Amino acid sequence: MTQNEIDTGSELLLCGLADGVATLTLNNPERRNALSGDLPQALGRMLALLDDDPRARVLVLTGAGGAFCAGGDISSMGAALGDGAQPDADAMTRRLRQAQDEIALRLARLSKPSIAALPGAAAGAGMSLALACDLRISGQSGYLLPAFGGIGLSGDFGGSWLLTRLIGPARAKEVYFTNRRIMSDEALALGLVNRVVADADVVGEAQVLAAKIAGFAPMALRYMKENIDRAGDVDLRHALDIEADRMIRTLLSADHREGARAFAEKRKPEFGGR
Repeated sequence: MTQNEIDTGSELLLCGLADGVATLTLNNPERRNALSGDLPQALGRMLALLDDDPRARVLVLTGAGGAFCAGGDISSMGAALGDGAQPDADAMTRRLRQAQDEIALRLARLSKPSIAALPGAAAGAGMSLALACDLRISGQSGYLLPAFGGIGLSGDFGGSWLLTRLIGPARAKEVYFTNRRIMSDEALALGLVNRVVADADVVGEAQVLAAKIAGFAPMALRYMKENIDRAGDVDLRHALDIEADRMIRTLLSADHREGARAFAEKRKPEFGGR
């Protein structure tokens, strides 16, 4: 897959685009791709740009150097509190809420499918980002770790909500309370990852899966994602109403007409996103 490189405005974040698949790589391996420096701002900016870019039909999010993301930079957190000044808790809360909205919320609500490729640790906020993606592919060495309990923090970037949706409150509490590392095989058994592959194959496998998904109609994929994401929040009557609305919208789309013609002509459809 030949990648067209896209400038992210930061050396800490790489972006390539090929065959409808945008690959974002957190590129701070010395700190295990912690969300430090200008990486959070670049990541939020690129998520917004890719969400609006029709060339990018599926997103792959991964990390360089054998880790996915270690979460926040603990050393910088300590430095911010160690200057003797009285912290402004309200201002700090506002900044965190903005960062969460621009990254975790935007990633979870992306209008196109997303896949997290986990070559190694997804810890703290990094675990939250992995869980915010629609699908996850892990290497054998990959693992999920809340990390917050070990440093006296409660958690951020939506991890507690996302984990609860995936495995239920009792298991989510056990994971958070005990700060337990969930290795790839257990994560697969729990349904936290979709596939486990060799470490060296993580990104390639994610891109192959992403390219397959990118071959389907973007509007249909967007509505499929919306329908499934809403399923836990609405009753069946509401879900049926939403499905009927989205089904008719896709039925009247140019992509459906192309899909029907391709089916009759026994060829691969060429979906244009309309």
